[in-house]
Amino acid sequence: MKTSRPESSPETYEKSNARSDAPADKTVKAKAKTGAKKPASRGRKRKLTAYSPEEIREIFRRFSIIRPEPKGELEHVNPFTLVVAVALSAQATDAGVNKATRALFAVADTPEKMVALGEERLISYIKTIGLFRNKAKNVIALSEKLIRDFGGEVPRTREELVTLPGVGRKTANVVMSMAFGIPTMAVDTHVFRIGNRLKLAPGKTPDEVEAALMAIIPEEYLFHAHHWLILHGRYCCKARRPECETCVIADLCRFEGKTNAIPAPLVESAEGLPQTVTEHAE
Repeated sequence: MKTSRPESSPETYEKSNARSDAPADKTVKAKAKTGAKKPASRGRKRKLTAYSPEEIREIFRRFSIIRPEPKGELEHVNPFTLVVAVALSAQATDAGVNKATRALFAVADTPEKMVALGEERLISYIKTIGLFRNKAKNVIALSEKLIRDFGGEVPRTREELVTLPGVGRKTANVVMSMAFGIPTMAVDTHVFRIGNRLKLAPGKTPDEVEAALMAIIPEEYLFHAHHWLILHGRYCCKARRPECETCVIADLCRFEGKTNAIPAPLVESAEGLPQTVTEHAE
């Protein structure tokens, strides 16, 4: 019995109608190729976040209530010591860096004093920090470059900061924000984890996460945003075991493994408050 033409793809139509003793019609083949599913366009924009603008605003509103004036936890006394502290903090804890730099900054809080101190004496102060030998070389080299190229002053732009030995984009962003009050997004391990785990700003690289966060965070919250995210990752949304029961955004959170969906009370936290740092005399 003759069947009706099937409602199917051109490939199926070609197979069902081709004669075994005749070559396949070239026109049909061309149609089959034309009708094949095209790969997704590479130019398609990726989705920056899983949250609506209203949800993002609410997330940062809550962060602003529990930590109205968040501060970085690296101790420093001026822009130069901040650059040094952040450079030393790579693959090290802030607490460990602070322990080493308290004595160091008492004797060397300018590029000139650091160069005069010298690499070997510098090592004696920072030998408890990981990769201390390489970091000591960088600190002396960046101090020399600051004296030679910038008159002993720390530059304010990212383009200039990243020319300093041992200073990358993250360090430059921290310095721009903390030393000069320029809104930036320094993506460290905590911010990178939060961006991806919560689907707040998913990205395969720190630069992708940074770009997404800068695009979605409301302007009025941008200046403190990177500190809020760092502190949230350090004290609440921890790497090994997130403390969802203490999370103020638990109801909004998109983390698939969260163990609680009831937000914690909005009570001001003592974590992330300004550090008490003694100013060093010239």
